[in-house]
Amino acid sequence: MNTSQRIKQKGRSDTLKVDYLARVEGEGSLFVKIKDNRVVDAKFKIFEPPRFFEAFLRGRNYYEAPDITARICGICPIAYQMSSAQAMENAFGVKVEGPLRELRRLIYCGEWIQSHALHVYMLHAPDFLGYESVIHMAKDYGEVVKQALQLKKIGNELMQLVGGRDIHPINVAVGGFYYIPPRERFLAMADKLKWARDAAVEMVKLTAGFKFPDLEREYEFVALHHPAEYAIAEGRLVSTSGLDIDINEYENYFEEVHVEHSNALQSVMKGRGAYKVGPLARYNLNFKQLPPSCKRLAKELGFLPPVKNPFKSIVVRSLETLFACEEALRIIGNLELPEAPRVELRVRAGTGYGCTEAPRGICWHKYTVDEKGIIRFARIVPPTSQNQKTMEEDLREYVQKHLDLPKERLTWECEQALRNYDPCISCATHFLKLEIEWE
Repeated sequence: MNTSQRIKQKGRSDTLKVDYLARVEGEGSLFVKIKDNRVVDAKFKIFEPPRFFEAFLRGRNYYEAPDITARICGICPIAYQMSSAQAMENAFGVKVEGPLRELRRLIYCGEWIQSHALHVYMLHAPDFLGYESVIHMAKDYGEVVKQALQLKKIGNELMQLVGGRDIHPINVAVGGFYYIPPRERFLAMADKLKWARDAAVEMVKLTAGFKFPDLEREYEFVALHHPAEYAIAEGRLVSTSGLDIDINEYENYFEEVHVEHSNALQSVMKGRGAYKVGPLARYNLNFKQLPPSCKRLAKELGFLPPVKNPFKSIVVRSLETLFACEEALRIIGNLELPEAPRVELRVRAGTGYGCTEAPRGICWHKYTVDEKGIIRFARIVPPTSQNQKTMEEDLREYVQKHLDLPKERLTWECEQALRNYDPCISCATHFLKLEIEWE
């Protein structure tokens, strides 16, 4: 009988604490308290200071929103740009369609490719393969790491092509884009994307072969859904429990609450509690909209939905990388350049809503502008804040089921459980309601 088993039999009381989570974007920590073989507290602590982006936006012109919100995240700026641009277009009563809509979908594919490649290979795979970091992993998996870097580079190149640059792109405009590159530059990406497609297939096969810790939960998955395509930048909000609403109804069903241990607000469904956004939600709700190649590979590997183990999100991210490569090739193969880089707008007072699928899940925006197009109110709900409560519930259940593990191993697997979500902590801490009470 090992020491951990003896402790459990006697009634284990312990504290698991990680002051700084490794291999996540931003700064956060975790805390789990065990008393008499029962988890009595589990906290994902976000202590990174808020950055007040909603306040920065107030008083600025509507057309500045995509450039300002891009700075919320260096990994998924397109999510913020597209959601903000769509919200402004919604306020002005216009809709971007046709070739412009396809080009928006194309740049989003670039973001999915580079973000998923970064997370899967650099941040999460070391957990499954038993390495401290990707640098340590590279000693034994050198070719895999090289392939990962090339795959990420191709995603970045796609963002740069359509967006002007890959970090905080500058070409996204309300109504479309500021500039449309010539056709030959799009066609030149085709061979690179074909290589990326093959690399993504290998990525899926590699991750599907990992050994996954035991954890299955009955989540309420929430994602955008579109009847004709795998939803990225447009759709209705649906859930596995029957939710089906327009994005402008979001506040009727969801709310943000402040908890003492976090500088990020936690989102919950009114009257229903925690929910889950991101790859697993999209996969379970939108599997039928995936292209045949993704469906065939999922079936071949025995990975058909429903998938309820959060550790298996690494496989879904890999499948979504394959999808993004296929979708980018489809768009370029059928490319029609728009007659103008953006649609005409008539500025008017109003409130608009935008919601797109960041790699980590839905990114919801709401803006109110005056008759001159000046932003008077802004609200942004990022994916990580929506998942934060669910992450804590995962921790609580996982630790409860694995109290027989030695403390060091259990702590490491708790970190891995949080990395399942690819949390972007900096994104989550853009807002905090400040109340001061004077005596």
